[in-house]
Amino acid sequence: MTHRFSWLRLAAAACVAGTALAAVPAHAGIFDDDQARQAILDLRSKTDSLSSQLSAAQRTILDQSNRLDQLNQQVATLRGQNEDMANQLGMLQKQQKDYYTDLDTRLKKFEPQQQTVDGVQGEVQPGETDAFNAASQQFRSGDFKNAAASFRSFISKYPSSPYQPTAQYWLGNALYALRDYKGSTAVWQGVVKNYPQHPRAPEALLAIANNQLEQGQKAAARKTLEQIVAQYGGSDVAQSAQSKLSQIK
Repeated sequence: MTHRFSWLRLAAAACVAGTALAAVPAHAGIFDDDQARQAILDLRSKTDSLSSQLSAAQRTILDQSNRLDQLNQQVATLRGQNEDMANQLGMLQKQQKDYYTDLDTRLKKFEPQQQTVDGVQGEVQPGETDAFNAASQQFRSGDFKNAAASFRSFISKYPSSPYQPTAQYWLGNALYALRDYKGSTAVWQGVVKNYPQHPRAPEALLAIANNQLEQGQKAAARKTLEQIVAQYGGSDVAQSAQSKLSQIK
């Protein structure tokens, strides 16, 4: 009985050992599958991580690209603003230059200027030229009465003007046009007396001679013409005077 019990124990033990041995390969296979699965999971995790990093890197690059575009736009804007400022500065400088040029021109109108009138140089006061030109324009337009008044006003207002001999000469012409022969002769005689070397002096004498001829004063006209030839010989006016002398009978 004891012997049988021992044998049964041995048989049971052998059976358990066999079962254990038989189970070893099965456990080893399950362990390999788990490792492979884990490896796949790890690889997937790494892939996902790399994909996330790549996406993050792409977003970073995109952000940097956008920032670069913004910076380029800002640079372009600043460049445009700089060009605008440069243009504005140029315009301001030109305006300033024009302003000072205009100011200088205006100030010069209030300063005496050296000017040549009928070949004679002299100092012209502000307003002289405009006043003389206005009177001359009245004469040219046939407004002899107002021209005479304007020349008289000029002569009185600018006694030292280089325009004086010329203004007096044209005053005589205006009076002559108004048939004021006596007045015109008196004015022309003043030109000859006060400005004997002026280019208008021989012209004034010739005008006096013509005035005298129109009034039938042949002897006085001859004397005046002879004065022209004697005093201003060689001039065009002297030649005209000589021609008129030959016509007086």
